[in-house]
Amino acid sequence: MTSAALEPLAVRRCNGPLNSLHGAHYFSPDLGRELGTLGITHPHAVNLAARSAALGPVGAGAVTAAFYNYKHDLVSRHVPAVWSIAAPADVLAARARAVDATLRRLLGEEAVASAEMAEAAQLALRAAEACGRGARPLYSAHADLAVPDEPHLAFWHAATLLREHRGDGHLAALMSAGLDGLEAMVTHTATGKGLTPKWATTTRGWTQDDWNAATTRLRERGLLDGATGELTERGVALREDIEQATDRLDRAPYEHLGAEGVARLTILGVTFAKAAVVAGAFPRDLLGKG
Repeated sequence: MTSAALEPLAVRRCNGPLNSLHGAHYFSPDLGRELGTLGITHPHAVNLAARSAALGPVGAGAVTAAFYNYKHDLVSRHVPAVWSIAAPADVLAARARAVDATLRRLLGEEAVASAEMAEAAQLALRAAEACGRGARPLYSAHADLAVPDEPHLAFWHAATLLREHRGDGHLAALMSAGLDGLEAMVTHTATGKGLTPKWATTTRGWTQDDWNAATTRLRERGLLDGATGELTERGVALREDIEQATDRLDRAPYEHLGAEGVARLTILGVTFAKAAVVAGAFPRDLLGKG
């Protein structure tokens, strides 16, 4: 299948709902409950441990580098200390139990056991066969994990691979554009599609002063309007350049799957993601300009 067979935005449209399905467990009470049984109770520690456990018992520097938009001070308060509470393998097992419970609760038993779920898992896993490991630490770490047997967990695993593959490439695009982690969040929030300032600061460890300083830097670069806080024409163009670069870096899995498979996976992903959102997977004030 050649790249010309895919529509320009097909990669982005397909990955979006897969990203949502992956991310639902971060906001699920099931994750806190399962990690709590291991002794990990602080919300920041739960989040950091769940996402970084695939990397092994790494230090704060590796996690900050891989996550990019988390403040290092926040990461270092919980990593590597969290690994003295529970081993990464135990965290991964607890995360899998939480994902299972979350998907069953949000989607329902019928959807979890459906032929469409098995089809989505098959398509997503096929796409992930063409993911590349180079300069993609979070994808590579998750690619080393075994594929679960149950279709809904296999689908979630494949969605995670595709999500982290795109995410790792996205960081390269952000660095090439000259945006640090916080500046990337501020500009994404300004599009109306990123985390609200409330969620960006509380979950990533940044203070309001940090946010204001990043805003000032972006205004000085002509990327944010000084009066409205909206993206300028240059800012809008930069964000679209970043997304297009991310699409290019993320194209291989979807070319491998082919246009027909991508279209079908998109339909299935949207169906399951919408059901999760309707069931309350995410806080209502999570996204937007705040």
